[in-house]
Amino acid sequence: MPSFKAKLQETDRRLTCHICTIPSAIVTQAIAAEGADAVIIDQEHGAVDQASLHAMIAATAGTDCAPLVRVVEATDANVKRALDLGAEGICFPMVRTPADVRKAVATLRYPPNGTRGFGPFIAQSRWQTTVQDYRTKIEAHLVCMLLIETVEAVENIEEICEIEGIDIIIPAQFDLSTAMGCPGQFDNPDFMAAVARVRAAAQAKGIPLGQVALSEEQAKQHFANGYRVIAGFDAIWLRAKAAEAQSWLKP
Repeated sequence: MPSFKAKLQETDRRLTCHICTIPSAIVTQAIAAEGADAVIIDQEHGAVDQASLHAMIAATAGTDCAPLVRVVEATDANVKRALDLGAEGICFPMVRTPADVRKAVATLRYPPNGTRGFGPFIAQSRWQTTVQDYRTKIEAHLVCMLLIETVEAVENIEEICEIEGIDIIIPAQFDLSTAMGCPGQFDNPDFMAAVARVRAAAQAKGIPLGQVALSEEQAKQHFANGYRVIAGFDAIWLRAKAAEAQSWLKP
């Protein structure tokens, strides 16, 4: 049965949740096999189509790695397609208001508690249930991850964190710094203040926080600041290792 939601509820536990932009079941399987707690299969910025998405979700089977999907937009159609292919949760980009977050939470749930259409004909195999049993065995385990990427979301963060059903929040540093007019300037005082506000609001409500860490030093700093989940990018790692190999040619 799904387990990432339960792991997030263990308040002292540190977790990994890596972002897969490469449309490859092999890449996803390799990350899962090495013990990643979750992957975020990226349909917003990655090159992942529906066939690749299904293969990548399936590639996590037999591991303790949760397949989450970052959708292009938080619509019923996008979320339903991902969940019906066997996703264990959804990463919601560009939420701005409490209304956006309530809508996101609703897309994960069947009526009368939500708006998800019923059809887990493929998902039942991923989770080894029957079609009828899928709802009762899986719905409560689905993960709602929010990316805080806009100035408006920061301004609304305290009210957003009051909404039931949020499992993890990630202050998305690249998008947020761009939205604030200081792209990539993660030491900008205004950006740092915005992230601190998000962090304080989430921690006040006991909502776990995640952040990108591309080095051990960054990971340690995030853990020291109260983040519990760290993430990396498959394409960035691949390029970095390729560059490292090229450096070996130097005399």
